[in-house]
Amino acid sequence: MAGGGRSLGRRFGWLWAAYAVSTFGTRLAFDAFPLIAVLVLHAGATEVALLAASGLAVGAVVAVPLGAWVEFREKRPVLVAADLIRCAALLSIPVAFALDGLGLGQLLVVSVVVAAADITFGAASGAYLKSLVPPEDLLVANGRFEATTWTATALGPPLGGVAVGVFGPMATVLADAVSYLLSALGIRAIDGKERQQTARTQPAPATAPSGLRMSDLPAGWRHILTHPTLRPLFLNTLAVNALIMAPAPLLSVLMLGQLGFTPWQYGLAFAVPCLGGLLGSRLSRPLVARYGRRRVLLTTGTLRACWPVGLAFVGPGTSGLLLVMAVEFGLITCMGVFTPALATTRLERTPPDRTTRTLSAWSITSRTTTAAVTALWGLLAALTGPRTAIALAGVLLLATPLLLPRHERAPRHSAAG
Repeated sequence: MAGGGRSLGRRFGWLWAAYAVSTFGTRLAFDAFPLIAVLVLHAGATEVALLAASGLAVGAVVAVPLGAWVEFREKRPVLVAADLIRCAALLSIPVAFALDGLGLGQLLVVSVVVAAADITFGAASGAYLKSLVPPEDLLVANGRFEATTWTATALGPPLGGVAVGVFGPMATVLADAVSYLLSALGIRAIDGKERQQTARTQPAPATAPSGLRMSDLPAGWRHILTHPTLRPLFLNTLAVNALIMAPAPLLSVLMLGQLGFTPWQYGLAFAVPCLGGLLGSRLSRPLVARYGRRRVLLTTGTLRACWPVGLAFVGPGTSGLLLVMAVEFGLITCMGVFTPALATTRLERTPPDRTTRTLSAWSITSRTTTAAVTALWGLLAALTGPRTAIALAGVLLLATPLLLPRHERAPRHSAAG
């Protein structure tokens, strides 16, 4: 059939619209918590770093039992609830600010709640997507989500910066809260046929426990780590995400401090390359159709690891800015191709009765690993300097393609995964 331009149905359209509005809201509020901590609460660098790492790590831990709890429940009410929880948590910040009661403790609590709801929403939405579109359209659907992500990433932070400058640091938090409310309304508009459609396309689980059992919690990790295709993809993704994200704060220190770039130049350096994500997401499906998913994952997974080492050579002025843009454009283009293929493989290789737990386990481990490596790289930079730490992350990334699977087995539909 034809490519990504065809319709995937009204129900998918509502889910896609809900994802788009909430993603744009989140990107608009990019770095809102650090901005509020610095501009409103006058927090120092250590407090800001603790806020970022603690919210991510604790939120991931809180989400561990939620994945098992959500597994055997209808996903649409869970998605709506996650959106409403995020909306309410974020709205508490401007309310507390208006009442002169905002503190770092509240920012930490809100970041934990939002992080846990993010993981739960992502896991439930992946399982829900499988009930909305047929298997042959999963790559198209994931490609559209990827394109939306990169569009929002290109447009959101610059627009958010303008909003903060004009309306103050609470403006983007309010916009993000409203985006989650609109997302909940969009998902609520999807008709309630999830269970009937699921029953036609996949076997029902043998048991649907009414309560949470501790034995349910490790099922996602067990499935990932015993699957011959998912295990290497999982290990590769953990390493790549951590080694790309950990040097990001150090690069901001290097560019905005030592090299003297202005904030708008720094924002431009990372906004323009997001166009590569749009390009990559459009190319993903035709490349998979022509060369096969295994070859696309292996090739783009290898290529994306080759770019970040170039950031260690960034210098001042226009040439330094162009170098960052080129490196980020190449990296993001490869990610735009790789991510939809990865997401589709992950859904196809996971049986219906453990999809939510598998996606939760994947996201939880990724976030906690990234938080830990980011903290470690901060200590490394204190000893060696930002440029050396950035270079070391780039060199280590060159070894991550060794973790990619060299063969791909056919989907396995048994409960054992």
